[in-house]
Amino acid sequence: MTQNSKTGAAFIAGGSIAGAGVSATVGGMGLAGGFGAVGIGTVPVVGAGAVVGAAAYGALKGIGEGDAAAYSAMGIGAIGGAGVSSVVGGMGLVAPKIGLAFGIGTVPMAGIGAVVGLAAYGIAKLLDETGTRETPAQVFDRMEEKILQMDAYSAAVMELEAFLTGEDLNQKFAALEVEDELQMLKKELHKKTQTSPPNIKTEVVFPKEASSETWRCVQTLWGHTATVNAIAITPDNQTLASASNDRTVRLWNLKTGKWLYTFAGQEEAVLSVAISSDSKTLVSGGVARKISSWYLDTKKFNRTLFYLNSPYSHTGFVYSVALGPDGKILASGSADKTIRIWGRYTGELKRTLNGHSDAVLSVAFSPIPPTHARCYNGGNPPQSPQRGEPPQGAALRNALAPLNKGGEGGIVASGSADKTIRIWDLKNWGQSHIIRGHSGAVNTVTVSPDSQTLISGSTDTTIKLWNLHTRELLKTLNGHSASVVSVAINPDGQTLASSSVDGIINIWNLQTGQLLQTLSGCSPVTFSYDGKTLVSGGKSGTIKIWRQTSSSDESMLEFVPSGEWWEVLGVEKTDNPKDVKDAYLRLARLYHPDVNSSTNAKAAMQAINQAYKEYRQKFMRGYLRS
Repeated sequence: MTQNSKTGAAFIAGGSIAGAGVSATVGGMGLAGGFGAVGIGTVPVVGAGAVVGAAAYGALKGIGEGDAAAYSAMGIGAIGGAGVSSVVGGMGLVAPKIGLAFGIGTVPMAGIGAVVGLAAYGIAKLLDETGTRETPAQVFDRMEEKILQMDAYSAAVMELEAFLTGEDLNQKFAALEVEDELQMLKKELHKKTQTSPPNIKTEVVFPKEASSETWRCVQTLWGHTATVNAIAITPDNQTLASASNDRTVRLWNLKTGKWLYTFAGQEEAVLSVAISSDSKTLVSGGVARKISSWYLDTKKFNRTLFYLNSPYSHTGFVYSVALGPDGKILASGSADKTIRIWGRYTGELKRTLNGHSDAVLSVAFSPIPPTHARCYNGGNPPQSPQRGEPPQGAALRNALAPLNKGGEGGIVASGSADKTIRIWDLKNWGQSHIIRGHSGAVNTVTVSPDSQTLISGSTDTTIKLWNLHTRELLKTLNGHSASVVSVAINPDGQTLASSSVDGIINIWNLQTGQLLQTLSGCSPVTFSYDGKTLVSGGKSGTIKIWRQTSSSDESMLEFVPSGEWWEVLGVEKTDNPKDVKDAYLRLARLYHPDVNSSTNAKAAMQAINQAYKEYRQKFMRGYLRS
């Protein structure tokens, strides 16, 4: 490239940048006239800047060198501009942000035409010098594609700068489009300020009413290369198992977050996982239509469960597996509309339960057979827990003693895409009741620790609580704005966690139905047996570990995201700019110090800003290379 062609390119690039700067300063502009009104966004202004830059180069080359072709181009452009003015009539340029409004008559339009003509000359001159065979129109088309990318970049950078330049609170949240949330937060802060004693700091983690105990993300586990579909925890609260679309099941140390082992070799994505009450067996099911089991202590493969002479466990995806509280039987729910009951030790198929008219998405055992629930609730003094057993384990063993001597009992609940819940009596091997009430697929079901309450989550965005014995609807929890795909009850029976497909986790008071806290996380959700840890899935194959702590507990680590930019923002590396921007704004609503006064909110927001800035820089480098 010659020095002249470099100079021409610099003129055009400089004009483009100047146009972007004008658009950012002036804001929304528009043309108004007899034809109506038309908005002018960043792209046209940047394009106009490029035209002016090309015209300046044309002036430098043509007029400076006395080239008659330059004067001809200006004259043709001027005549064309005057012609446009005569056809269109009176026009005006308006820019409300800066209070600008003025008319554009025939003379200014002729001048604009002259500039465009001179720009065409400049482009032609530049092409002659570089030997490029592109026409001026082709060059402008190529420039427009770059400008479109620059538009997305400029919008994102301006939003980022709103956080970094210390603009006032209203400007920040206007950019984030959360004015309503801000007003709610201000009212809440005002109310608490009026009722709180002096010198007491009020901590608000999210603009929702929160309890004195809050759940905070203390660690993020990285290892899976695709979405995490299911999570299970051992009764001793030491080990976490996760199943993923990457065709693996991974084991982790729940206390340290250290990766322990990977069960590989699955043919397809793994959709469900369960661990036996004695922590000896892990079972999984998935897209391959097979149920497989491993020994947890030796990490060796045990067996695959086969249906009759078929090479599969089901004839459809295995969406859910659950082990009975006595550890003797396994239930599986499938896309083939059936529930199958298997012997854990023998792998023998005991029963196929038919009744659902669509895929079975979730199965759950009652933790205690209803006839023994009273014993578990405190009818007998608890024995001392065995080694590695949760505190309530001894009472649970007492309750299950009759079962361990005399075979199966209790119930299994199933949720289906047919919008119903079915209750199955395992003692009589029969369906006891159908529950209807959801207007969408029932994605998830679980039973309370005392076996008194059944909880269901649905694509209709609601969570419903049912009396397990009378099947009466107790209450409906409304708070999600998207399909509810996972629910979990804290073993204390007081708290419910639910997650939806939009990456929101809600924490509820199970007794009152009050929404206590909203977290940023994905399905599935699972509580540890001691109730002190909540585990959830995350995007990009991550797992989040949450711990409950009081607002005064400063020793507890708070969420400070780390990792690559896509890991911090919770997106896929290949997500489009809009999805990345939406993720950034969602995290800003949670952790920006103006709405979150917790100790590490500022550090979290800085990490989020840095990740977004890194993304924009990579985006810009890609733009410049292309």
